[in-house]
Amino acid sequence: MAKLYQTLFLILSVSYFFSPDFTAASPAGASQKAVNFIQSSCKATTYPAVCFHSLSAYANAIQTSPQRLAETALAVTLSRVQSTKLFVSRLTRFKTLKKREVEAIKDCVEEINDTIERLTKSVQEMKLCGSAKNQEQFAFHMSNAQTWTSAALTDENTCSDGFSGRFMDGRIKNSVRARIVNMGQETSNALSLINAYGKKY
Repeated sequence: MAKLYQTLFLILSVSYFFSPDFTAASPAGASQKAVNFIQSSCKATTYPAVCFHSLSAYANAIQTSPQRLAETALAVTLSRVQSTKLFVSRLTRFKTLKKREVEAIKDCVEEINDTIERLTKSVQEMKLCGSAKNQEQFAFHMSNAQTWTSAALTDENTCSDGFSGRFMDGRIKNSVRARIVNMGQETSNALSLINAYGKKY
């Protein structure tokens, strides 16, 4: 857990995520109002169950803030993407892989790197939204955050497509695609929560 927070700090530079308030707490230990807010907000996403499962642990930090909800969703998504990259990268160690399989894995890692870069930029824009002095500044940074997050979704779909061929080993294909699908679901949810936050300014 500590390693996760250190990674997020280096990439996101969002200081409040690492304050004493931003600790993973079970929904049972959080205020019911905060849990209800997250659950209600997640119902508007494409994958509400995934949304609530990944964010409810941070109810104490999120409380009823649409801004913190969106920022936390991005942070959690970025952590998921990094974990997926590590998993996919390690697949190249298997000696039995065919050349086309190795190429597909390397292409996927490149796409995931693009996803990490774009989500990181989105987080930075969200931070600027929080410090915006007027509606015009807010709208500018919000539009950027939405664009970067949407682009990240495209990268993930491209990676998944690379594992759709029949030449891929079934076990490798299934394990990678399962992680890519989950990564895409969390990114989609984060985008929905960003959009919702943008409408409340």
